[in-house]
Amino acid sequence: MQREPPVLSIRGLRKSFGATEVLRGIDLDVRPRELVFVIGPSGSGKSTLLRCCNRLEEPSDGSILFDGTDIRAPGTDINAVRRRIGMVFQSFNLYPHMTALGNVTLALRQVLKKPRREADEIAAAALARVGLADKQGAYPGELSGGQQQRVAIARALALEPKAVLFDEPTSALDPELVGSVLQVMRDLREAGMTMVVVSHEMGFARAAADRVVFMDQGEIVEEGPPAAIFGAPQHARTRAFVDQIVRH
Repeated sequence: MQREPPVLSIRGLRKSFGATEVLRGIDLDVRPRELVFVIGPSGSGKSTLLRCCNRLEEPSDGSILFDGTDIRAPGTDINAVRRRIGMVFQSFNLYPHMTALGNVTLALRQVLKKPRREADEIAAAALARVGLADKQGAYPGELSGGQQQRVAIARALALEPKAVLFDEPTSALDPELVGSVLQVMRDLREAGMTMVVVSHEMGFARAAADRVVFMDQGEIVEEGPPAAIFGAPQHARTRAFVDQIVRH
């Protein structure tokens, strides 16, 4: 059986901020329905990698193909590409003066030009999918951090993306609220959503990831199934990182 082409294909990706090279030639493929978990020490380039995938950061060199589209090619409609790449950030970025439903419908109405009734129906379904069917009328200030993050995930899902990028989605949450967000991500994985996750939630990585990518100093040092990366890492840098997180 022929393997499906990657949803995301990155080759020779480099990114510099001034004289500092943050990404040093990244090659990575993400296949349909795959959950790829990116780990590594702070400053290793993980979040920059994600932000280059939808050109929130402009790469310095290299190619990024998303769903067959070269997102760096002149003339590429990057806004059209971003509609198919969901992004969930560490901060929820919700509008405080809008309800949960209003936050989710905003892009549907303004970007996709959906009529209000259709946008409301899609948004209500997305909120139900993340366990917030009863919070449509709540404002962000009335929701816990975990609930706000789930609204942000619903906002990404409402646009029916081909893949979702998660950049430290639980790091701003109190520990007792992390589980509800991870459960939504597990559900998405079960439903076949393609996901790339940057996170420190190693238990989740072990349990849910198809593949773990270890980055250090702007490079992919090692990648493989969770059992291999956490149980028998091949590279000394990976071993040192895994030993450190196990001790903590």
